[in-house]
Amino acid sequence: MYFKQSAQIQDHSSFKVIVMTKKYNNFTEFYPFYLSQHANSTCRRLHVFGSCCIILLVIYVVIFGGVHLLWFIPLIGYGFAWLGHFRYEKNKPATFQYPIYSLIGDWVMFKDIIIGKIKY
Repeated sequence: MYFKQSAQIQDHSSFKVIVMTKKYNNFTEFYPFYLSQHANSTCRRLHVFGSCCIILLVIYVVIFGGVHLLWFIPLIGYGFAWLGHFRYEKNKPATFQYPIYSLIGDWVMFKDIIIGKIKY
């Protein structure tokens, strides 16, 4: 396996961004990095809250209709997650560099928090 990795720290007025360039060959390699970007409990809680809101919205749409409401899923999901990253975790969401792995990571972390594998 070949990995290209480098790090660069950028200072942005209220927080520092560590830009990592690493090629992950699969989600199993990516997930530990994903978890490292969610060390702050408030950030994790905002992710869980956003995920719960998405689940409730989907249930609402299934029961009552209003398929157009599904357009709010990205706003809800990313809104709470990005608030957690920018305000509390003070890092750049992994979504920007690894959108698919990050989406999978959101739901795996959600499951891990619900079953108690990761502290809420």
